[in-house]
Amino acid sequence: MKKEVTGVILEGKKVGVAFTGSFCTFSNIFPEMEKLIEVGAEITTIFSDSAQSIDSRFGAAKDFLKKAEEITGKPPILTISEAEPIGPQSLLDILVIFPCTGNTIAKLANGITDTPVLMAAKAHLRNDKPLVISISTNDALGMNMKNIGILLNAKNIYFIPFGQDNPMTKPNSMIADTTLLIPTLEKALEGKQIQPIIKGSEK
Repeated sequence: MKKEVTGVILEGKKVGVAFTGSFCTFSNIFPEMEKLIEVGAEITTIFSDSAQSIDSRFGAAKDFLKKAEEITGKPPILTISEAEPIGPQSLLDILVIFPCTGNTIAKLANGITDTPVLMAAKAHLRNDKPLVISISTNDALGMNMKNIGILLNAKNIYFIPFGQDNPMTKPNSMIADTTLLIPTLEKALEGKQIQPIIKGSEK
């Protein structure tokens, strides 16, 4: 897919980047955040309860929080109460859940608001502004397919193109192409879904 990135649309925009617990993708997230800074976006990060507290084989939670603050120049939002003002104070132009786990997809599709990320999404959507989803879930083609379908048809919700990452051993798993973050955000700010949404399977 040709990215056609200009960055002009994102210059000066307030972009929320919300982390959930798909830790294996974090190493791909931070370089894309740095690219956002390079094109002149102002980033606010939000961490789910899992993302801010669980240490995994992919790294320690405190190190991820530190890295996010180093890139953005501001501390992450870590609580539901800190995330709530995103709505009434209209703090963001666009929000991306990056990555978005199956658990978060299911809760978002069913109106559940029990983490800082979900509160950020709810608060942001009340302002009729775009929310972007970066799928990273092992059950996208299983139990969560119905929830993805709901979000695909929801107002102001857009997707970074995604596809099967390991169809032979994890046939239900799908993951977004994080390198398409900037072009997806640019299209979403214009009220458009970048196409194609579904990418071919990885070999």
